[in-house]
Amino acid sequence: MHFYYLFCLWIPLSLGDSNMQHACHKICFCKDGSMFVNCSGVSVSSSLMFPFETEHLDLSNSNLHSVPWKGLRHLWKLQILLLSGNYIYKVEDRAFIFLERLHKLDICRNEISFLGNSFSVGLMSLLELILSYNRLQELRYKSFQHFENLQKLNLQNNNISSIEIGAFRSLSCLRQLFLQNNYLHSLHSGIFSMLQHLEILNLERNVIKTIAPDVFTSLSSLTILNLVHNKIEHIRFKTLLSLQSPGTHILLSNNPWFCDCDLQRVFAKLHSVRRLILDDYQNVTCTEPHILRGLPLSSVDTQLCIAETVTVLVITFTVLVTVVAAIVMAERNRKKRTGKHWSEDSEVSYDAHN
Repeated sequence: MHFYYLFCLWIPLSLGDSNMQHACHKICFCKDGSMFVNCSGVSVSSSLMFPFETEHLDLSNSNLHSVPWKGLRHLWKLQILLLSGNYIYKVEDRAFIFLERLHKLDICRNEISFLGNSFSVGLMSLLELILSYNRLQELRYKSFQHFENLQKLNLQNNNISSIEIGAFRSLSCLRQLFLQNNYLHSLHSGIFSMLQHLEILNLERNVIKTIAPDVFTSLSSLTILNLVHNKIEHIRFKTLLSLQSPGTHILLSNNPWFCDCDLQRVFAKLHSVRRLILDDYQNVTCTEPHILRGLPLSSVDTQLCIAETVTVLVITFTVLVTVVAAIVMAERNRKKRTGKHWSEDSEVSYDAHN
């Protein structure tokens, strides 16, 4: 029985190419019985084999151009895989299918521009995925469909300009979503649906200009919403009122705000909602109209509606004066016409009498 057990453990390592090298043979640093394998900074070849008991594998900065899936397929115990700082431009279909215990996958600082439909297959235990500093342009629904337990997703510093509706639908356990430094133009209805446990949503430094009124409705646990450095000129009150979390800190500075009475009313209402905290309101400045450019909204907000009220009053007064004048002129004209008629009637009566 004991011999059979050893034989079964030996099989996976002997099935591969006989020329394959073992990572712990003067190539990588291994410790704790090969549970931790560090190959960072080493040019790793596709023929490298790793100990089957490996739980933590660091392949960062290893001159990789693809995921070394042949060397990974026997690592059933692997929990952390670091692939950052390489030249990976494509992730093969089902590249991680055997890594069912993986908790953290870091593929940041590579050249990945596309995630296939099978990207998430086999990664049902993944808790953290780091895809920052790549070249992703769009996010599709099927790329994330098996991440039921994912809690942290980092997609910052890519080229993402579009998110397919339902792309995050399977991420019901997600708590942190980082999308800063991308090229999102709008936030449309449905892109954040099913993210009821999301606590942090970072959208800083995109080019967001339009926001659907109900886009944040499902985010009932959100504590931080960062919209700093976008292209937002105006926002509806009900857009942020739809956030039903116990308390959400909202960051809105460094946007090209068009300061008018409507915007003043929006922020006045937001200040009255206790669960919404405008942390950087003092840094919300006007871009338009030109006369207010660079001024904090907080310093002119009380004047915006006063000026508008004065304008309305002036217009109302002008219209009223015009109407009164018209009525007076009409009455004068009526009296003139009436007086002339009586005079003519009198003359006719006098002539008839004589």
